Amino acid sequence: MIIDCHGHYTTAPASHDAFRKQQIAHYNDPSLPVPVYPDISDAELRQSVEGNQLRLLRERGADMTIFSPRASTMAHHIGDERVSAEWTRRCNDLIARVVALYPETFIGVCQLPQSPGVPIAHSIAELERCVNELGFVGCNLNPDPSGGHWTGLPLTDRAWYPFFEKMVELDVPAMVHVSGSCNANFHATGAHYLNADTTAFMQFLQGDLFRDFPDLRFIIPHGGGAVPYHWGRFRGLADMLGKPPLNEHVMKNVFFDTCVYHQPGIDLLFKVIDIDNILFGSEMVGAVRGIDPETGQFFDDTLRYVNALGLSEGDRYKVCEGNARRVYPRLDAQLKARGL
Repeated sequence: MIIDCHGHYTTAPASHDAFRKQQIAHYNDPSLPVPVYPDISDAELRQSVEGNQLRLLRERGADMTIFSPRASTMAHHIGDERVSAEWTRRCNDLIARVVALYPETFIGVCQLPQSPGVPIAHSIAELERCVNELGFVGCNLNPDPSGGHWTGLPLTDRAWYPFFEKMVELDVPAMVHVSGSCNANFHATGAHYLNADTTAFMQFLQGDLFRDFPDLRFIIPHGGGAVPYHWGRFRGLADMLGKPPLNEHVMKNVFFDTCVYHQPGIDLLFKVIDIDNILFGSEMVGAVRGIDPETGQFFDDTLRYVNALGLSEGDRYKVCEGNARRVYPRLDAQLKARGL
């Protein structure tokens, strides 16, 4: 089985996105009508994925994707806590409906109702609902709800601990994933996402979070940002800061995906990072959707890059299935319940 650990519902029905626009407009001008969430049919949901994620998974050879709401439209910096909570619930419920329609192909991961300045503990109830009631296996955690201004506290601050305690209790991981950027200095997918990946890793390196939470697990997407490319720098910084070697200090709890959109990048990732810390992922249909003119293949067809590595059967199993099942125990339990 090939499990894609990084998929977003980027093709949600237009009426879903229209509701969001109306919601924001009403927040900015309360005299406007209160938006009513549309009645989206199963047929619309099927149409939204069958020609997109479902088709591409089949064409490219993957079997299942860990599916979450579109990251760029989480937009935790827009509106207030109430607005974020309502939007988050609508997004997560839509994911649950897609999973119910295609349980063999999609499995849910939730968005969280974060807002700048609002304690992360306020997101616990939605995590519990999605895991305990909807059967989701993890969450996407935004380390910067301000949308590119980084006004909050680092992930290692004790302010995050109530949420981490709940993650450990539920035995679910979090993918560290920012949303849209409202800072003109940082293009969302070209800079803000990769900056956040790198920043989160450095925060983990500087702190001692995993001493307090040895069972906590994070997936840093997009190949770990700049981390593999500058692995020597981070190893050196850990030494200068008096921290243990990275394989002891961070890498028992942190994992990278393969959302790296060229072969040399994948080659480097696998040369530098231990095979037990890499999960197959593509983020399709996502940030980079075009065809690479140098290869004639889609940039985000990351399975091609993994296949070209010539991995042993055991290592390929780890990257494409085993590591995901280990990092997402609730996914593993659901698959075992199906005899897989």
